[in-house]
Amino acid sequence: MKYQETKPCNQLKDHVHSFWELKGEENDSAWERIFPDGCPGLVVNLGDSCITDNGELAMEYGKTYAVGAMTTFKESFVDENTRLVGVCFKPSAFSSFYSYASLNDLKNQTVLFDQSLSFDKDKLYDENHYAYLNRFLLERMNCKYNRINPLLQDIHQSKGRLNIEELSKKNHISIRQVERIFKEFVGLTPKEYSKIIRFQSALRLIQSSSERRSILDIAFECGYYDHSHLNHEIKRITGLAPSQL
Repeated sequence: MKYQETKPCNQLKDHVHSFWELKGEENDSAWERIFPDGCPGLVVNLGDSCITDNGELAMEYGKTYAVGAMTTFKESFVDENTRLVGVCFKPSAFSSFYSYASLNDLKNQTVLFDQSLSFDKDKLYDENHYAYLNRFLLERMNCKYNRINPLLQDIHQSKGRLNIEELSKKNHISIRQVERIFKEFVGLTPKEYSKIIRFQSALRLIQSSSERRSILDIAFECGYYDHSHLNHEIKRITGLAPSQL
């Protein structure tokens, strides 16, 4: 399997995390697992029918699909005829380009996207199709201020350790408003999103630690009660034990 990510142009960098392409290679025939990161996206299938969402959905050739923010892992079956092109938006940035649906309705879902709003699949076969994706999104983008941005910034700065009461107080809005804003613009509750950010912080430490730090040390650094708490969260989110990451 060949997977490639490309950064968007400077005008899109605050809204789009990356463009990506996945191509199956000869002898590929396996389920590939991805972990939640709090980001929604769009996926275009340019290959054979692709089974995703842990076997619950078949993405058809030439169709575009909206992918909501995830709270747990998702698997797709990749073989030599798989070819997918996608856009990974930053959390809350989907509304900068589309008012398609409440993102809360897309949570953990992959749904067929309105073809009139989708990319021209024929232009995605060009060698420089990332230039087309940049142009397409720039033409759709609106730059209105999004009131969720300072809330997201606070969660990221705390690495997911800020609870909703602290978030509400710091931003001078009610807890109910915080919850409503998150469901509308991210598709997750503040608690769900914070758990993902804290998990991602722990995952980076587990995968990048050059000196084999203990799970207990990483758990304490990331704000988990103990190693059992971290193990449970990793298993719930990824379906794997820490030693398998």
